[in-house]
Amino acid sequence: MYEHYFQCPYCWEQISMLLDTSITHQAYVEDCEVCCNPIEVNCSFQDNELTMFSAVQLGQ
Repeated sequence: MYEHYFQCPYCWEQISMLLDTSITHQAYVEDCEVCCNPIEVNCSFQDNELTMFSAVQLGQ
């Protein structure tokens, strides 16, 4: 597991999410732990290294 810190696209608070490095590409929705709005998360790993990460408002 990999803990990644970023700003929520709604409330701009710094939050973190645990990402599974064993899955090469992931796309899912997870709620912000501060404001509870849905965040669309996309990330990619190569050799257990995070190569791409985006967290945007759902539907954008």
